[in-house]
Parts: sequence; C-alpha cells; structure tokens
Amino acid sequence: MRFTHPRHPVATLRPRLLGKSSGARTLPARLASNSAAEIPSEPNTRYLKPTYDFSSPPSIRTASTLALGEQYLLPIYARPPVVLSHGRGCWVWDTEGRKYLDFSAGIAVNALGHSDPGVAEVLHTQASTLLHSSNVYHNEWTPKLAELLVTLTASEGGLGFPTGSTPTEVRVFFANSGTEANEGALKIARKVGKDRWAAVTGKKPDDQACSKTKIVCFENAFHGRSMGALSVTSTEKYQAPFRPLIPGVDVGKVNDIQCLQRLITDETCAVIAEPVQGEGGVTAADEQWLRALRERCNETGAVLIYDEIQCGLFRTGTMWAHSALPVDCHPDIITMAKPLANGYPIGAVLLRDTIASTMTAGTHGTTFGGSPLACAVGHHVLSRLSAPSFVAHVRDVSKYLNTRLELLPKWFPDILQTDVRGCGLIRGLGLRNETHPGKIVELARERGVLLLTAGKDAVRLVPSLTVSKEEVELAVNVLEGSLAALQN
Repeated sequence: MRFTHPRHPVATLRPRLLGKSSGARTLPARLASNSAAEIPSEPNTRYLKPTYDFSSPPSIRTASTLALGEQYLLPIYARPPVVLSHGRGCWVWDTEGRKYLDFSAGIAVNALGHSDPGVAEVLHTQASTLLHSSNVYHNEWTPKLAELLVTLTASEGGLGFPTGSTPTEVRVFFANSGTEANEGALKIARKVGKDRWAAVTGKKPDDQACSKTKIVCFENAFHGRSMGALSVTSTEKYQAPFRPLIPGVDVGKVNDIQCLQRLITDETCAVIAEPVQGEGGVTAADEQWLRALRERCNETGAVLIYDEIQCGLFRTGTMWAHSALPVDCHPDIITMAKPLANGYPIGAVLLRDTIASTMTAGTHGTTFGGSPLACAVGHHVLSRLSAPSFVAHVRDVSKYLNTRLELLPKWFPDILQTDVRGCGLIRGLGLRNETHPGKIVELARERGVLLLTAGKDAVRLVPSLTVSKEEVELAVNVLEGSLAALQN
C-alpha cells in the first residue's frame, strides 16, 4: 500500500551579594549583544563557595506559604523551599530577599523575561476590553495571531516553506497548552490516516477494519502528561503509574536512520518528534535523520508532526528549529506553546491545508483556546520576537554562550561528557554521573543562578531570549564554580 500526500531593553541588574571576580579574565562591566566578548583562559573561581545560606530557618512569610501549599496542594512537584515573589527581566527574587539570575525562564516560557512592561500593558488593555468570549463567536485577535504565525513561517522558513516564501494554504488551531496542542495534532493525524486508508481501500474512514491508526514516537521524548500525549512520552517513570495507555504506539530512537523502515509502516498514521528534545536531555536531531524521517512518512502516508513547544519560536535563532533546513526535512504539522504569550497560557497547532482539510465543524474544539486575551498577548510577543534586531541579538548571545560552554568539558573532563548539547538558547551539559545534574542545579541555586535538569544526565540552560552577554557571563561563571565545587 503506497500513499501520497522591536527589541525590548534588557535589564542590567547584578546581585549585590555576589563578590568580586578572581581566578579568570573577565568581561567588561556591561556588554551589548553586538560587543566583542573576552573569553576566559581558565575556570572562574569566584563562586567556589555559596552566595546564599539555605540552612537558616525561613521567615514567617516564607514558612506560612510553604505550609499552606503542603496542606492544600496536590503533592506532585519536588520543589526546593524557595518562594518566588517577583521578577524583572532575567532576574527573580524570593520572599527572603534573595536575588537569582533565572536561566530556566519558567521552563523556556518567559522569552521576553519577567514582568515585561509591554506584555503587562497588553494584558491590562485587553482584559479591560474583552477577556473571554468562547469560540461561539469571532474575536479580533485570534485571526490576527493566526495570520502572523502563517506569514512568519512562510517568510522565515518551515512547514514546507523555504525562506522568503509567500504563505498559502496553512491553518492554525489555538489551544491552552503544549499538551493540548499535541493532543490536537495527534487527533488530526489519526483522522487523516483514516481518510488515506479509505482512499486506498475504497471503504469508509470510520470502518472498524481501518488499520492505519498507529503512532510513532521516540525515546526520551516529552510531549505532555494527558493520556494521549503521555502515550507518546516514552519515559518509564512518567508512563508506568498510568498504564494501560492508548494502544498502537511504536517507539524508535532519535538519529537512528536504520530503524525507520521497520518502525514506520503503512499502518502508521502519525509520527511525532522534537527537532531538539528539551525535557529528554537536550538532544538535537540530525538533518540526515530528519530527511530520512520525512521521506519515510511520504512513502507510507504518515503525518509528520514536529513538537517545537520548547525549541521553537526563535529559541534556536530561527523561528522554528527546522526553519533553516531544506524543505525535504520539514513536517506537516508544527505544535507550539511555551513562549508564545510569554507565560499567559496558550498553545497552537500549525498545519498545511492538505492535512487541515479533514477537519470540519464539530470535529474538534475548545472553550478557552484562542481567547482574545491570549491571542492579543501572543501577537504582541511574536511581533517582538520576530523583529530582525531581536533575532540578531538572540544569535549573537547564543554564539557567546556556545563559546563559553564549549570550554567546560575541557576544564572538567571527569565530570562532563564531551559534547555540549542543543543549539541557540536551548543548551545542555551532559554529566558522566547521573546523580550530578540535580546537585549542579542545587549548587548553582546556592550561588544565585537558576538552572534545570534534563533527562537522566543533563543540566539545561534555557534563559529568556532577552538575556545579555553580561548575564551569560555571570551564569557560566557560577556554573564553573559549581562544577569546581562538585569536583573538589
């Protein structure tokens, strides 16, 4: 069976409690993103000792908040006893007055940083005008954001468009989160699979004999925690407590071309992959593998979905992580969420008309998705992220971050794996000892920098896209001190 188918100014804050540098050459006091950066010749020793002491009893304010949460919240998060109170730019403060450089950005969400004045103004204006109306009626902002997503994808490259294209035949569905976006994409792909099976067999799409219903995902993927998205998140600790999950899911390995022929068959309706895995360890897919994946999907009539929830929307320096790749590496559907409204809940599915045509009134829907408030904020955020000067800033700072990170495996070979993972401003450091990522995050937090773990063996850096070179310098200096402290 064969199928066919304007940059915002960056805050220049520095924690007062962080002492003066020693043990390495340092950067100038302030660096614009286009300034020349001096690269150190040896690890920074300024942060061998912690900046903050977490052993002291918390204040009444902090203690009461923690107690309230322990009493009333579902205990599903393993969190340190830190209560954040406010933020600005790439910085946050807790209720004890401690100040942190945030290289987690709400898990790659706050692209424009914390408490951005422009975002706050749009939130206030739109909430005072029309906050929610449901999808029973039209509103002004939903089609505007859809148009911006489509035109930018065509001009920047992605979804089968080479860079500089004119948009044609693309549709958008708005949801409230990345998980919902992935659920919608899987649902659409399942329906397309049934349509394609029916076209080949001459039977009806809803015939129970339809065999084109299987889904392919990959090891270390993270696509969400609802039952459908969880079923394609092939990590044992996430799946085990909730089995049985949805049937017919086959699992492959990223960058393994040999497995694709066996893995993706005429019974496959959908293949979902992350061009850069976030939660799973910051593993980037090879161009050759993505091309082979696209080719195999073409051969079998499977719908190819790229989950760009964490790596998309300019985090890699291009609109999509696959934007700069040839179109024979592109997907049929893109899912997005995290940075689109800078923290206000939103998700979206972007798909070609050849896929979207299967969906008619009543086949899918949402109460809150595509609200005027979410889409007004999303339009504002995406307009700023896509400004040429902003994109140039992201690329320039990314280059400096990469240069600094590539020194670390050479300086700490007994602790770190050889290669720095990811690209742009989604980066990972692999640790040789799987107990070390959590320890590095703890050591960095004690020194005033917030990091994340990723997968079993990595530390993840996903700062706001407004981050400056000075802030990168500080974060990497603290990381060097944390690694040295762990080594000693």
